[in-house]
Amino acid sequence: MFANSKNFDPIMGWQEWSNYDALGLAELVQTKQVTPQELACQVVKAVQILNPRLEAVLEIFEDAVEYPNIDCPSLDGKFYGVPFFLKDLNARLKGRLQEQGSRLFKGYIAKETDPLVENFLMAGLVILGRSTVPEMGFAFDTSTSYMGKVIITRNPWNLERTAGGSSGGAGALVAAGVTPISMSSDGAGSTRFPAAFNGLIGLKATRGRLPTPQRFNEYVVHESAPGVLTRTVRDWAAALDYMARVPNGGSFMKVLPFDGSYLETIAHMPGRLRIALSTGLWGCTDPADPQVVASTRQVAHVLEDLGHTVEEVNDEAICNFNIARKAFMEYWACSAGEIRLTAEDMDIPPEELRNYLDPVTYQFVEVADHLTKSDLWRVTFVNPLVTRAFGQFFESYDALLTPTSAIQVPAAAGPYSLLGNEESIDVWMERKFSAARYTYLANETGLPAISIPAGLDEAGLPIGAQLYANFLREDLLLQLASQLEQEKPEWFNQIPTHHISKLA
Repeated sequence: MFANSKNFDPIMGWQEWSNYDALGLAELVQTKQVTPQELACQVVKAVQILNPRLEAVLEIFEDAVEYPNIDCPSLDGKFYGVPFFLKDLNARLKGRLQEQGSRLFKGYIAKETDPLVENFLMAGLVILGRSTVPEMGFAFDTSTSYMGKVIITRNPWNLERTAGGSSGGAGALVAAGVTPISMSSDGAGSTRFPAAFNGLIGLKATRGRLPTPQRFNEYVVHESAPGVLTRTVRDWAAALDYMARVPNGGSFMKVLPFDGSYLETIAHMPGRLRIALSTGLWGCTDPADPQVVASTRQVAHVLEDLGHTVEEVNDEAICNFNIARKAFMEYWACSAGEIRLTAEDMDIPPEELRNYLDPVTYQFVEVADHLTKSDLWRVTFVNPLVTRAFGQFFESYDALLTPTSAIQVPAAAGPYSLLGNEESIDVWMERKFSAARYTYLANETGLPAISIPAGLDEAGLPIGAQLYANFLREDLLLQLASQLEQEKPEWFNQIPTHHISKLA
């Protein structure tokens, strides 16, 4: 599964390898200094070295290593030849496994290629394998037991800490230098949490900006948005140029394409902006971690030095967080009802479903069993109240700066994992959404938000800061991220303890 039977000799030193982002590697291919197969072999060697520590890769597609063009990546794509891992959840590649971190889907082979993956192939990315996820993406700790053993994806900065989730495998791979870009998706912060915990860049796009899997649309699954994790802003911008191609009729809500190139727009400064700052409770009881707050305020100072106006705002100026939080927690519980329906379609007896799921996931199902149509309608009615409140807020501000996570990087397979079963689901959910207070509103409202590195805490672990913008203003977020990357390069593209350049 990991091509361990073969010896893959790297074509360049690991220090040199670490100097290239995805566009840099693609340029080597374009100028015929390396071949896609040589890059694939280099990545497989990095996986062989690092995966026993990180547990971030589920599978290497050995045929793609031998024949990088097997899934038809475009030779004209800006990323042609760059190795890439699919998150084992959401968008699928025909003929490849997608198991969603769950025994319920073990052995499932995709019957079609989803539009987002077609976009990745159009970009020229070579899809080399699958990265780990928690079961069905329900947690921001990537640990699962679905393969008959416990898999715990660990943070390259400290193996005792989580790499985040649900895109934890992608976050660990990019941070550790295995590959400079990897697929993510975001349902309550699942791109932005791994970005924050690993010192990376992760953007959750506006609802409707990116294509959904063929079996979904934004009405049925309103909170989820695909993405990638990268080490440089330019890689994210270039990737978005390809990702933001939605097939006609492929969206519940038609969104006009961006007029221009995201990669080109980051070369331009956004002008003087009015930016709000909030580090408040956002409907929670406990305040955010002091080090997280301090790092976010440091970002605010840098933005002021860049000429922007930063104004601290109170929670009540943004929206009613109490009703927003309750509605989103109920929506997540409602979404677990699909698991019961899936099990019925598979002829799994109700009393046996517990055996197919991690403990906390099964508790989600039990909660969903007791929810009614009225509960789901009530959740639906809250959404326009919250969305319009944020819309009104962005009539006065160009951006909103917050922490990404309200907590520092937690322990791997710890209190945010789906593997524990010693407490009620209410306690688990309360803890999760307290930590995710600053991220999930982007999913509920459909607004774009980006997590960028904001330095390290006292334990030497990354902290992320987050910027929201108005609907469809991914360009503005990328411009701000690019400004910060240029102004504070020491925050970006840092090398963790367990990095390929240090271990090989």
